Amino acid sequence: MKSFGKTGLLAISAAIALVPASALAQRQPPTPEQRIERLERQVNEMQRQVFPKGRPADTAGFAMEPAATQSSVVTLDQRLDSVERQMTDLLRQSEENGNRLQQMSADVAKLRTDQEQRIAALEQRINEAATVAPVQAPVTEPTTRPTTTKPPKTTGTSKGETASVGGPSPAAATPTTDAAEDAYSEGFHLWEAGNFDQAITSLRAFTAAYPKHKRVSYANNLIGRSLLSKGNAQAAAQAFLANYRSNPAGDRAQDSLLGLGQALMALGQPGQACKAYQELDAVYGAKIRPEVKKQEADAKTQAQCG
Repeated sequence: MKSFGKTGLLAISAAIALVPASALAQRQPPTPEQRIERLERQVNEMQRQVFPKGRPADTAGFAMEPAATQSSVVTLDQRLDSVERQMTDLLRQSEENGNRLQQMSADVAKLRTDQEQRIAALEQRINEAATVAPVQAPVTEPTTRPTTTKPPKTTGTSKGETASVGGPSPAAATPTTDAAEDAYSEGFHLWEAGNFDQAITSLRAFTAAYPKHKRVSYANNLIGRSLLSKGNAQAAAQAFLANYRSNPAGDRAQDSLLGLGQALMALGQPGQACKAYQELDAVYGAKIRPEVKKQEADAKTQAQCG
């Protein structure tokens, strides 16, 4: 039995020794180098199938993009050139637009300055015309001749003015039922007392409330007298002129022409004042009231009218 055991073991050892080396090799796992070589072969085969016209660039890795060809490179260069030209055009247009904007801003500033200068010149000419234009108009005979009714006598006024300048002095002790007459009387007494600002306000309120009243000519003339007494000769000249032109047949139209000449003298324009006196003589002539005629003679002498 012992001999068999030894013999059997030898037989088994010999059988194992006789097993082919290739069979043993097939049962052994591949080495890492073998596995890498197999993968490289598989990748190369796959690339030949996917990219039959050429192998991708080395930097492409495993991306599914073909290698750059000569035509694609030329196309890319052309597109880059086009982009560069467009950028150049945009920069040029931006600079041109900036220059145009600066020029437009300069033109607008110059236009604004010119307009301001022209407006200032026009305002100055209007102010000058408001003084000299009245007496430069041609003298025309009014269609309605002024009345010759002489107002009732009044007492003298303060400031050395004659009573005829503003109108008959209302009797303070005799109340009236005419609201318009009372309104005018209030303004007259304020002027008579030397309260010129209050008189102007009161008289203007009267003329606005009763534009057709017979005392409107008196009130407008007193407004001019108040302005002249305040030292505002230009506004006084405008008030006198407006009263004369709006109602040349009014009871105090003659006084307003006389007052216009006096206002022009206060403005240092004796030549224009003489023209106002000439119009007074041409329009009213012998119908000028004696007190106005006397004041006109003194005014002509002061203005040295020829």
